[in-house]
Amino acid sequence: MTPHGPPILVLGVGNTLMRDDGVGVRLMEALASVEPALPGVEYVDAGTLSFLLLPMIEQCRALLVLDAAHLETAPGDVRCLEGTAMDDFLRTARCSVHEVGVRDLLDVARLTDHLPERRAFVGVQPLEIGWGETLSDPVAGALPVAVTTARAVLSGWLSGLAVS
Repeated sequence: MTPHGPPILVLGVGNTLMRDDGVGVRLMEALASVEPALPGVEYVDAGTLSFLLLPMIEQCRALLVLDAAHLETAPGDVRCLEGTAMDDFLRTARCSVHEVGVRDLLDVARLTDHLPERRAFVGVQPLEIGWGETLSDPVAGALPVAVTTARAVLSGWLSGLAVS
C-alpha cells in the first residue's frame, strides 16, 4: 500500500538472459528511472512470472504489464492495449516461454473477482529470443518509444484516479 491507497502496479516480464525476451524488464527499469517519479506507482521485476505475483495483482488499483509480444509486426514495434483489448490479445497470443503467463494470472484474478479495472499491456515485437544479455538493435531502439507509451498510460491513470 502507498500513502494514497493501493498501488498502481507495473510488471516488467521476461528473462534478461534471453535477449529480447528481457525487454519487459529492461522497459520497466527505464520507466522507473524517469523523473519526476510518479506517486503511488510500484515497479516489479516479474521475471518469468509465477503465481506468487497474484496477491500483488489482487491488491493493486491498476496494472500495467510490459513484455515482449508476438505482434506480427516488424521487430521493435510497440503496441499498447488497454482493458478488454488487452484481455482479447492475451487470449489469442502464442504460448509464452514463461512459467506462468500473464493470461493465467489475470484469469485467476478474474475468477476471484480481483481483476484490476484499469489494466494495460505494452508489448514490443522481439527479433531474437536466445541466449544473450543484450537486446537486439531494433528492440533496444524501441525502448524510448515504449517508455513514452507506458508513461502516458500511467499519467492518464493518475489523472483519472485523482478525480475519481
